[in-house]
Amino acid sequence: MTEHRLFCEENGIRVDKYIADAEIGLSRSAAVGLIENGGVTVNGQRVNKKSKLKLGDTISVSIPDPIPYEAKAEDIPIEIVYEDNDLLVVNKPKGMVVHPAAGNYEGTLVNALLYHCGDSLSGINGVMRPGIVHRIDKDTSGLLIVAKNDKAHASLAEQIKAHSFTREYEAVVFGNLKTDEGTVDAPIGRNPNDRKKMCVTERNSKHAVTHYRVLSRYKGYTHIRCILETGRTHQIRVHMAYLCHPVAGDQVYGVKGEKLNFSGQCLHAKKIGFIHPKSGKYMEFDSVLPEYFDSFLNKLRNISR
Repeated sequence: MTEHRLFCEENGIRVDKYIADAEIGLSRSAAVGLIENGGVTVNGQRVNKKSKLKLGDTISVSIPDPIPYEAKAEDIPIEIVYEDNDLLVVNKPKGMVVHPAAGNYEGTLVNALLYHCGDSLSGINGVMRPGIVHRIDKDTSGLLIVAKNDKAHASLAEQIKAHSFTREYEAVVFGNLKTDEGTVDAPIGRNPNDRKKMCVTERNSKHAVTHYRVLSRYKGYTHIRCILETGRTHQIRVHMAYLCHPVAGDQVYGVKGEKLNFSGQCLHAKKIGFIHPKSGKYMEFDSVLPEYFDSFLNKLRNISR
């Protein structure tokens, strides 16, 4: 059981919203569930989710320990671009979740990696994310790196932290960008109105920088390359939406009612580069655009003629 004690700093806010905004790892729906099960008290008394707080109230939050879960190996085909005794580079298909989580305990990249690698994966991120140094969204395709041991994991994670890790993406965005290249330097944090979304905000945010360059222009859309200087959650999707040019097909940050022939965003992690943790040599891998991406570009070419 994990205990948190919070002190209300404003009048009239609902208790479930206050807990969700407190950065203790709970979404608003999770806070509601905890309240309903008696895991939240205000000044020592049980409350309901609609209870309003007063300045100075003491909120006690008791979060039960998670039920232990260990990811299971599954014989799922994966495209391995490179592999040695320290790491793998994998080309993840669109639609595959990277690691198990609520609602997705099977069919993930981790399940496939456990079958392929057995016990040869780093344990730094625990049993749910063995070997996972960084991740890409379910509906984003492309390259990511997997560590086979803790030493390799630590080295690669440090490169990401130091911004020396090369990550280039290609995307199709809605609308026509005014400039052929540019930089978005805008902090990213949780959307205060929707905990499942990120947004550009100064509140509880992290520095985020995305460089972009136009590759081709079409009627109503632009094909771009994005280079990540930082690696925040949903960074490219949030930054392009911030420019009012959201990624095509993005169901979260995109244009409402946009009619496309594929689900999920048109975003591909095309290139990855890093210093090998053992040899010290720089390695770089590039990937071809997946079929869904190529098909959409062909459709745009035909429309734009």
